[in-house]
Amino acid sequence: MQWHWLQSQVARGELPQDADQFNSLHEKLVARMGEIAPSRLLHLCCMSKNAEDAGTTAYLAECAREAGLVTKLLDMSGIGLKHNEFVDPDWRRIEFLFKLYPWEWMFADSFGKSSAVGRTRLVEPPWRMILSNKGALALLWDMAPGHKNLLPCYFEDDPQAERLGAKYARKPIYSREGADIELVDGVCIARGETDGYGREGYVRQAFCPLPAFDGRRPVLGCWLVGDAPAGLGIREDKALITSNRARFTPHAIIG
Repeated sequence: MQWHWLQSQVARGELPQDADQFNSLHEKLVARMGEIAPSRLLHLCCMSKNAEDAGTTAYLAECAREAGLVTKLLDMSGIGLKHNEFVDPDWRRIEFLFKLYPWEWMFADSFGKSSAVGRTRLVEPPWRMILSNKGALALLWDMAPGHKNLLPCYFEDDPQAERLGAKYARKPIYSREGADIELVDGVCIARGETDGYGREGYVRQAFCPLPAFDGRRPVLGCWLVGDAPAGLGIREDKALITSNRARFTPHAIIG
C-alpha cells in the first residue's frame, strides 16, 4: 500500500522524483521463499474467516509462487493428522508449512502436542515465540540493566517491580495489538481492548508515553525477512495505547 502511495504522490507532483522509501519487503520475501523451499509445495494456513489473516496469507502465497513454489491455502481446521504427520484435506503430507496462527495457541491444541510438529518444517520458526512473549522484556532488562534501548521491566511477581513506583505499563505476557494492557499512574489511566489475555501473568514496564504529532502517536516498526531488515512500517493512534484500529501511515525519504 505505501509503495503505491509513494508512486502516486510522485506522479501527482506532491513529492520529488527522487523520493524514496525504506521498503524492500516484497523483493526480500520472494527471494527468501526461493531460498528456503525452492520448487517445493508450501502449505499456507490461517483462520480464513478473518479477512485480514486471509488476505495476508494469500499475499504470502503470491510471493511464494513468484519464487517458483507450488502453494496450497488451507483453513487451520483443514489440517489433519495421519501416522504422526500433518496432512491436508487431500491426505497429502504437509512438509513445509506457513501458519498465521500463534505458537502458544498451537501448543495448547491437541495437534500441537503431536510429534508431527517435529516432522514439519515451519516457515516461521518456533523461536519467534520468544519475541512475541512480553516476558522477554523483563529478561532483556535483567541481562542489560540500564541499556539505552531498553526500559526497566520486571515480572509482576518480582519484588523488584516495586522499583517502578506507582507509574508503569502493565502488560500481559501474551498480548497483541494493545489488548488488555493497562497504563497506571497511581490509578489506571488507560486500558487496551479486553481480549482475555493475562492468565499467564504480567510484566511491569516503566511508563514512557509516545509523543503526539497533530494528535496522533506514531509507533515505528521494522519488518525482518530472514535476518535482514526489509522496511519501515508506521502505525499511529490517537489513544495512548496503540490498538488494532491504528492507522498505517506511509512514509517517504526525501534527499
